[in-house]
Amino acid sequence: MNQKKLIIVESPSKSKTISTYVGSDVLVLSSKGHIRDLATSGKDGLGVDIENDFQPSYKIIPGKNKLVKELKTYAKDRQVLIATDQDREGEAIGWHLAQILGLDPNAENRIVFREITKQAITEALNHPRKIDQDLVNSQEARRILDRIIGFKLSKLLQSKIKSKSAGRVQSVALKLIVDLEKEIDAFIPETYYEIEADFPHFKASYHIVGKKRLKKEEADLIVKESTNPFKVTDIRVKTTKRKSKPAFITSTLIQDASNNLSMSAARTMLVAQKLYEGIEIDGEIVGLITYMRSDSNRLAEPFIKDTQEFIESHYGKKYLGHYKTSTKANAQDAHEAIRPTSVTNTPEQMADYLDKDELKLYRRIYERTLASLMSDAIFENTKVTLTSNNHNYDLDGSILTFEGHLKVYQEQKSKDKIIPKLELNQEVNAKNVLSIEKVTTPPARYSEASLIKEMEALGIGRPSTYASIIQTLKNRAYVHSEDKRFVPTDQGKLTTKELDEFFHKIINVEYTSKMEKKLDEISEAKESGVEIVSNFYHSFIPMVDHAQKNMKKIPPKMTDELCPKCGKPLVIRKSRYGEFVACSGFPKCRYIKNDNKNDEK
Repeated sequence: MNQKKLIIVESPSKSKTISTYVGSDVLVLSSKGHIRDLATSGKDGLGVDIENDFQPSYKIIPGKNKLVKELKTYAKDRQVLIATDQDREGEAIGWHLAQILGLDPNAENRIVFREITKQAITEALNHPRKIDQDLVNSQEARRILDRIIGFKLSKLLQSKIKSKSAGRVQSVALKLIVDLEKEIDAFIPETYYEIEADFPHFKASYHIVGKKRLKKEEADLIVKESTNPFKVTDIRVKTTKRKSKPAFITSTLIQDASNNLSMSAARTMLVAQKLYEGIEIDGEIVGLITYMRSDSNRLAEPFIKDTQEFIESHYGKKYLGHYKTSTKANAQDAHEAIRPTSVTNTPEQMADYLDKDELKLYRRIYERTLASLMSDAIFENTKVTLTSNNHNYDLDGSILTFEGHLKVYQEQKSKDKIIPKLELNQEVNAKNVLSIEKVTTPPARYSEASLIKEMEALGIGRPSTYASIIQTLKNRAYVHSEDKRFVPTDQGKLTTKELDEFFHKIINVEYTSKMEKKLDEISEAKESGVEIVSNFYHSFIPMVDHAQKNMKKIPPKMTDELCPKCGKPLVIRKSRYGEFVACSGFPKCRYIKNDNKNDEK
């Protein structure tokens, strides 16, 4: 049969899955990601016309010319539908494809879906729309800003302090790590005391009001005055409810996978993408989860209905909860949360089709989503106060009386803490009362999970960038890991120091957060991309010029060897491939030690 339609997606895996859902008259091909990017022509190689409203100049990405030629050939005499990802980046890729293929910009040739299932693809094909130009403008402004900062700052830092790169969000993330390290270095440990009364069947802790820390003399006096008998002066029993957490968004998925599965951000996103794009199950390729880049925890009504029926039939009516989304509407809210495409695809049923990491991550996604629609867990909390000579000691107990959502998903096991039956005014004797020496500890360094949590809270970065930002900091040797926590290297500290001195107005949390909001507002037609880029450029370039004149250049490190060619000292230089030993007389003398082409043997 003659293929009348062409659907273009981003990845080959996705095209393979979708091909199984459409008729034989539909051809599905992949762009394999971006096909065009900013050129490196024009002033400073920025790829934009500074004098003409920062008009971008695009070129085919190296190695993609053959693919573009093939797409043009297949698009001829076919109805083309752009089915790239439904976020800002995907919309931009779709726009570039439409431009390359000469498609009508006003045609409804854009289809989107949040999951790769037959139902979702069929629904998308029935409701094509125009390419969202506002979303494209937002991505374009973001890309131009990142190019300006990346090219200008990176070139400056490479020439002055041998740092490999800088970035609009990357450098702020590094600053968070470096600033925290300064706090840790400046931290002065403080000794304080806690008091514990040890009874035959339980222990009680001395009640400290507020955040006061006891000194040794105070603690010793309290211990001395805490004599038998102790009297039960208060018993409070309270029923508390613990609500379920909403279904995963990108940041919480990465955090959960890091904390519970020991998976890196990059690995988590890679595995999630595989689950999204499709797994072969009994000869059929099935997308198991919705799109993995989202900052909305909204769930689709049909899924909610199916899942509520599943919960009632498998666990009982009392386990049904009341669905409520907690994310405010924003630029990404066309998305759903990261959830299973079908509640009937239980982890147990999928176990034979998934590898170890895929199954572990799918189980977390499945159980978290299921739990988000289940009822509250109920605890009975008991608090007892024991008093001796006006000194109060607390004894807490907690019993889980109804599991609710904890039946299917827990971040950590809830253990009952049972206390003995005590009555008001009852007297009990302590075996001893002890003063326990404690020492304050510095704040914990960032892990991958806690850094992403902090970035999200501060409003810097977006779902599509968290993993790549962390990977860049590692690749540039700005940080290294100790006990799975980030420690800034000397180069990382130096980079932040110089950026703080010369670019503090733009490389900071507040500015970056405001810029993220403005870029989001372009996608809602509330801001002008040209205006934002222009204002930034004209305030940024004077900073670059000032730094070019005033930032001190770090000389290469001297060795105790002399150049065998010209007699000048040999020095240690840096390149993108690492350190090497070369002549300090460069460029007149181009001697490099151990370079077979010019090293004297």
